[in-house]
Amino acid sequence: MRARKLSVWLVAGAIAWAGAVLSGSVAMAADPAPLDDAGCLACHDGKKGELTITGANGKPRPLHPVAADKFGKSVHAKLKCVACHTDIVDNTSPHKKADVPKADCASCHQGLWERVQQENRAESQKGLGQVAGQIERYKLSVHAKVNADDKTRNNAMCADCHDSHAFVRLPEGSPERAAWRLAAPAACGTCHEEHLEEYTTSVHGKTVLEKKDPKGAICSDCHNPHGVDSTSKDEVKLGIVKACSSCHTANAKSYVDTYHGQITTLGYANTAKCFDCHGSHGILSPSDPKSKVHPDNRLETCKKCHKEATAGFVTYQPHAHAGDFSRYPQVWLTTKFMIGLLAGTFAFFWIHVVLWLYRESKDRKEGKARPLVQVDKIGIPPGKQFQRFGPWWRLGHLLFAVSLMILTLTGMTLLYSGSSWAPVVMRMLGGPAVASIIHRVCAVIFTGVFVVHLIYIIITIGGKWRTFKIFGPDSLIPGLQDLNDVIAMFKWFFGKGPRPFFDRWTYWEKFDYWAPFWGVAIVGLSGFMMWFPNVTAHFLPGWAFNVAVITHGEEAFLAAVFLFTVHFFNNHFRPEKFPLDVVMFTGAMSLEHFARDHPLHYKRLVETGELQKYLVDAPSKPMAIGSKILGFVLIAFGLLLLGLIANGFWGSVTH
Repeated sequence: MRARKLSVWLVAGAIAWAGAVLSGSVAMAADPAPLDDAGCLACHDGKKGELTITGANGKPRPLHPVAADKFGKSVHAKLKCVACHTDIVDNTSPHKKADVPKADCASCHQGLWERVQQENRAESQKGLGQVAGQIERYKLSVHAKVNADDKTRNNAMCADCHDSHAFVRLPEGSPERAAWRLAAPAACGTCHEEHLEEYTTSVHGKTVLEKKDPKGAICSDCHNPHGVDSTSKDEVKLGIVKACSSCHTANAKSYVDTYHGQITTLGYANTAKCFDCHGSHGILSPSDPKSKVHPDNRLETCKKCHKEATAGFVTYQPHAHAGDFSRYPQVWLTTKFMIGLLAGTFAFFWIHVVLWLYRESKDRKEGKARPLVQVDKIGIPPGKQFQRFGPWWRLGHLLFAVSLMILTLTGMTLLYSGSSWAPVVMRMLGGPAVASIIHRVCAVIFTGVFVVHLIYIIITIGGKWRTFKIFGPDSLIPGLQDLNDVIAMFKWFFGKGPRPFFDRWTYWEKFDYWAPFWGVAIVGLSGFMMWFPNVTAHFLPGWAFNVAVITHGEEAFLAAVFLFTVHFFNNHFRPEKFPLDVVMFTGAMSLEHFARDHPLHYKRLVETGELQKYLVDAPSKPMAIGSKILGFVLIAFGLLLLGLIANGFWGSVTH
């Protein structure tokens, strides 16, 4: 009995074990084969043509082909299919889906970038970091925005532009990169049909599509391929100008010299850019009758911004430069003249400064420095000083100085727009619109002071024209005596003669006086021409603007640098005056200083008994302190401007 029961249990156990084995075998047979690339390529090898399968939603979808040979050469060759297609968990058809996102280039590359940074794998950081930056730019681009027609996708995904299964690096100059450039416009044109059609007719399009020259401009040369954004944004406009400049270097340099280019260089997009005049996707040769810059069409192009533009605008040369006399003779001649003027003026006066400093310093070391003249024996009451400048002269000088310095700041910020400090200053000024108002207000003040002074001189001299001596000692008109003084001064510089004595006005003071007559005429007239372009173009040809820009900038440079070097030395920095002479702020100077600096004038006034008419009380202590503070502030501001100009000038020369 016992043996029988045991047999039953053994048989039952065997049957159960066999069933388990059989059921396990069935289950194992039902499980899918492991996912591998070979299994994927069995269907996606591209040999099945346009095979369409039915997806999980019941709708047909194409079977994406993958060329194994191209994939093997791609940057993704070492990755398994499921490394990107993480949503694929089954190799049956249709695929079962895991609850994970579809293949996403951005999240994959960002994850790799984060891991590389954590592991500090320097050898991989450069390439992955570049891709991470491209992804960040893409997220902010118009391509990353949801498509207006198909809400389920973005305007453009990575795979729309890149073949992820055949993506390879294209070294510069390689045949592969050349082939990619030639094919790029058509790829962009799959979405941007109208732009492609326009591009096809352009000089860029013909170069690429007809001549098969990969050096021609393609879409990605002007539009950031990973950061494509709306062309209405300022940063995009500025980026396109930069892209144009990378190929058209000569025209870019001449463009930067114009007001349009200067404002653009400062980072503002409110002036004409390359595409405003030449067009964008359909740029044509200027000789093409359909071109926007063809002479027959140029006026209409200008009128887009300058509504009241006249025929004079047509002959303006936005890319004129001084290197081509045959094409731009006016610009060539004007530039050469201004260079000669600057070189001659600075050569003479800087040599004059150096020699003066040398001789005066040497005389001091040898004990030959001029002592103050003792005037206590002529019966002058103590506390009296000589009044050299009246209140109106001093006010005019102050307005002249302040307005000129502000003009220099606002003007040189444009002239040296490419310097590192110019954008900072422009932002501090409130932008180009505010800066232009400041500049013009100061220009009116500057010119107004000059005109008022001119009227004053005419009235003053007119009242005593019978007795006034044009070349007399009280006249500011240079005469033969000034030439003799210059010669005597240079003899003293070289130790060949004594230091000359001067009358009321020295020859350098006369130069300081007459220089603004030339400066105001040149700077003022050229400034007026640019301020009112429609009026100018009504009477003058367009090249007059080119001449006005050159003369305005170069003459302003001459005036500013001369004042902050030569004028500052003559009046403040030479050893006898250092660090500051306040006579132009207080109007008065001690008799001792007056007798030393202008001995002939002093002697003449003493002999005629007219000295008493010019005696005034010494400035009060607050007046004296305030004058020194004002003087030091103006000198400091002037030296700051000189430093900015030197930096901007050096940068423009070296670049």
